[in-house]
Amino acid sequence: MSSVEETAPATAVTASTGPRSARSRVRRVPKRAAYDGPTIHAILDASLIGHVGFVAAGRPIVIPMLYGRDGDSLYLHGSVASRLLRDLAGGVDVCLTVTLVDGLVLARSAFHHSMNYRSVVAFGRAQKVEGDEREHGLRVISEHLAPGRWDEVRGPNDQELKVTSVLRLDIEEASAKVRTGDPVDDEEDLTLRVWAGVVPCSLAWGTPIDSADLLPGRDVSPSVLARRYP
Repeated sequence: MSSVEETAPATAVTASTGPRSARSRVRRVPKRAAYDGPTIHAILDASLIGHVGFVAAGRPIVIPMLYGRDGDSLYLHGSVASRLLRDLAGGVDVCLTVTLVDGLVLARSAFHHSMNYRSVVAFGRAQKVEGDEREHGLRVISEHLAPGRWDEVRGPNDQELKVTSVLRLDIEEASAKVRTGDPVDDEEDLTLRVWAGVVPCSLAWGTPIDSADLLPGRDVSPSVLARRYP
């Protein structure tokens, strides 16, 4: 799609092996930080919801939003009537964050309890997209939620496109932070008679439930079956 290729940003994230500025530098436990594209992209692809923070009318606002990634760009969408999206489309500085919890880290002391997690903080400016790129952005978001689903369903019609605003957030810089492993207890606490370790946590999808108005003979779609179920 030529319109998308022409407006795609330079690979600011994938080319980075360290923080691009103090804005994205991880200061607390910097050994857990990563600034490379593959790590950042993998975490963004594994998460479903990003929390988008910006300042509007002098007040900070953070809203959870669905998104989809295409290279170093994130697509967001919402109603054209949304004041928040209009504010975002005005070119304000945006911070998008995602966090995946991988486990509770339970130590022998209350102070050393923690979590194993993967997180990303990304900075950039959002801009409204139109034409072919607007539909491309909606497809990117749909495919992020359920790969293959876009080709199984009816695409958006002209009226649906008319009432939907799509924004592209080009990532100017980003950082990832990852914690793994056991609790780190003080040596003098190792003999305490209390259990310590990690309680794993993971996202699990349940068995698909038919819609109440589903017509007979409609099998579960391949994109749905591609998800892992118990």
